Amino acid sequence: MALRSLAQGTVFADVAGSGWPLVVGLHGWGRDRADMAPAVEGLPGTVAVLDLPGAGSSPPPAEAWGAREYAAAVALVVEELIADVTKRSGEGANRALLVGHSFGGRVAVCLAAQRPELVSGLVLAGVPLLRRTEQAAAKPALGFRLARALHRWHLVSDARMEALRQRYGSADYAAAQGVMRQVLVRSVGESYDDELARLECPVALVWGALDTAAPVDVAQRAEALIPTPCTLDVVDAVGHDVHTARPDLLRDRALALLA
Repeated sequence: MALRSLAQGTVFADVAGSGWPLVVGLHGWGRDRADMAPAVEGLPGTVAVLDLPGAGSSPPPAEAWGAREYAAAVALVVEELIADVTKRSGEGANRALLVGHSFGGRVAVCLAAQRPELVSGLVLAGVPLLRRTEQAAAKPALGFRLARALHRWHLVSDARMEALRQRYGSADYAAAQGVMRQVLVRSVGESYDDELARLECPVALVWGALDTAAPVDVAQRAEALIPTPCTLDVVDAVGHDVHTARPDLLRDRALALLA
């Protein structure tokens, strides 16, 4: 694969192959383009795996985006890739198959809803598409919630609050810095009910039965909202990283949608 700068240097991607179809891989939070490579390598046509803004070689956004803003930025990348494949092949198909894991899947769903003319299909793995049920969603510790309330009233210092965030926050939160921490906080609270209901392309859902970040219940509820042909594969004894545990299954589902 060759590393390319796209959308005026805002996104970098490894691109391999030539001609149609076009497949675009979108990685999860805290990962980069290498994480999605096994799930899309060997697929026909042109394959591009992106570093989403703020990951790998791609610079972070100037402000705290959610998945919908990421989708608008990635749409520009997909448009550029489509134009390039059309120019090189002399044939225009005008759409891309998106393969997304976790946060990358959030972006893929938003892009397909915003710009259906750019997307031929979706393969989604372990994506937090909907808010979790009350039974499944864990509340922060009482001490942290109390400190957070006191911080809003300026009764707990910024330094103390940051120490508590590091103690009680997720590993992703602790690792994120600057604007990317704000992106994470914003994205975690998002739900894509409306986007799922507006999809116009076929969808393949691939889930780990032991996924705790996006439990199977999320996939089942999402499947019920999707109006287009949709399949759901649940892989036993696999957690959130189903895309690395079973990349062959993602490739099979991609091939089925391409066919």
